[in-house]
Amino acid sequence: MKYSVKNASITIKANTILDYVNFEIKDGEHIGIVGRNGAGKTTLLKALIDNDLFDEGYEDESFEIRRQGNFEIGYQSQITFKDETRTLIEEVRSSFQQLLDMESRIDYLSETMNENHSNEIIEEYTRLLDTFENQGGYTYKKEIEIMLKKFGFTQDDKSRPLSSFSGGEKTKIALLKLLMSKPDILFLDEPTNHLDLEAIEWLEEYLKNYKKAFIIVSHDRMFLNNIVNIIYEVEHGRTTRYVGNYETYEREKASEYERTLKSYERQQAEIKRLRELYEKFRKKPTKAAMALSKLHMIEKMDIIERPREADTRVFKTNLDKMTKSSRVVLTCKNLEVGYDKALANLSFQVESGERIGIIGPNGTGKSTLLKTIAGLLDKRRGSITYGYNVEMSYFDQNLAMEDNNNTVLKEFQDAHPELTKEECRNALGSFLFRGDDVFKSISVLSGGEKVRLSLCKIFYDKPNLLVLDEPTNHMDILGKKHLEDILSMYKGTILFVSHDRYFIQKLATKLVVFEEGEAKIYPYGYKEYLEKREKKEPTESKNEAPEKREVKKSDKPRVTNNYSAKKEIKKVESDIEKLESEKKELMEELSDPNIYTDYKKSHDINSKLVAIESSLSKLNDRWSILADEIMK
Repeated sequence: MKYSVKNASITIKANTILDYVNFEIKDGEHIGIVGRNGAGKTTLLKALIDNDLFDEGYEDESFEIRRQGNFEIGYQSQITFKDETRTLIEEVRSSFQQLLDMESRIDYLSETMNENHSNEIIEEYTRLLDTFENQGGYTYKKEIEIMLKKFGFTQDDKSRPLSSFSGGEKTKIALLKLLMSKPDILFLDEPTNHLDLEAIEWLEEYLKNYKKAFIIVSHDRMFLNNIVNIIYEVEHGRTTRYVGNYETYEREKASEYERTLKSYERQQAEIKRLRELYEKFRKKPTKAAMALSKLHMIEKMDIIERPREADTRVFKTNLDKMTKSSRVVLTCKNLEVGYDKALANLSFQVESGERIGIIGPNGTGKSTLLKTIAGLLDKRRGSITYGYNVEMSYFDQNLAMEDNNNTVLKEFQDAHPELTKEECRNALGSFLFRGDDVFKSISVLSGGEKVRLSLCKIFYDKPNLLVLDEPTNHMDILGKKHLEDILSMYKGTILFVSHDRYFIQKLATKLVVFEEGEAKIYPYGYKEYLEKREKKEPTESKNEAPEKREVKKSDKPRVTNNYSAKKEIKKVESDIEKLESEKKELMEELSDPNIYTDYKKSHDINSKLVAIESSLSKLNDRWSILADEIMK
């Protein structure tokens, strides 16, 4: 398989987004696309999916799109939910419709063979069993279970209709379905959005082992560094290919710039020398021919263009002039946070200058803890004591994304009414809102621009305690780097939630980790936390990313393959289905408030549920053993 685009451009509504695109994809290449926000990365991805977006480029080369071989492409936006009354498990299983149909046919043939032993039926049964096995028929259910768990879905979620999930959850379901379709070229645009750290780590491992090609747009440096072997940079309307991961790309780009700049400077020095010789001798009859030859030498040169400098514009702020707080900034004792139910109970102390990263699965209480500390949510119980001279500012990624009719300037003026218009414009200018940008409506700003505006308002106050909820979301890599530099030099105290592992590793001096139903405090950074966690985990759990195993075909056709195991696994699956159905009915009964007026009945139902849960646990364990036996 080979797919290439040569000398293409992309113009949308008379606006040229990219004027020189050269792009190549080969079998098994893992490609990352990087660049500043607004550079055209997502537009390029869409054009690679839909070639109608490409036009002829502006270079003196032929425009060409070449596809060699038959290959299937898969992308997230193509995943739509036609019927949102379907449950999560029904929707996910639909990705394996071919296997489901095959399974039904195998069951039918198996029943038929009890009475009819014709060679025709036996041959079809044997052929289907081989195909079913080779296409993952005995592993796809385990694959579904692993993916649902890793993406943060519970057993109860499996029976929920799609319409009951949030937008972010639906995005995860679409990604999950896309991964299970295993196309020849997988297109992914910011796939780590909406994923917690555990899901990101699992997806990273899955993509590392992906045997086919993928193209991914991402601003997650650690993710890119660990999974890609080719980088395409989109800058100044052009694409440039680099072989290697993200760190290799950064080194190569810097080296290439230096090499080209030196070559350019040497050539310019030589051109200057030749021109000076020409000017010096052109009027002398005996030297005129020699002088003219110097001009000819310049004309024959392949002129090297001065390399364009990278777009390194970043926001600036000065957080030095802040009030000094007491040594102990914050003390939490038996603090219980949550809405309808308690999400966490913890006790810890925050000292001045500490940078505390808060990590853990989605929905465990990280953002709720920050909101409670910031005073936006009431605590359920326990105490929060602030130190002396503590001046806190709070950043919420969701609040930052909200639209309103204010202009950028009006939004900042409302936050700082004590400032003059000129002072407001100067402050906004340091965060790259310059000229007419300050008159833009909030509603038309990109995600990255909204984050910058929110940080501008916060940093201007010069707080000595920053409480930040996902501050790097919607930022490009350069913006993230600069925020890391600012916060690394910041003399105050920081509490932050983030799913960006590079950001966490660079900043955190202490961790609060939501895990195993509680919040644990670790007095060290993320790298040390990972090293200690690695020592605790058994080696076999490192990679659960499902991959089809190679199945050796026997030389002769066979009617069965681990026949007894296959027969038993069918029985186990049937029993699990029946128990799940009984469990659902009992749960529906318990959802009726009137049931609790009859103590004996409610007690009996709960006892049945406990027994069903116990049986399901044993059956699922048995299913895993049988599946492993069949896969051997």
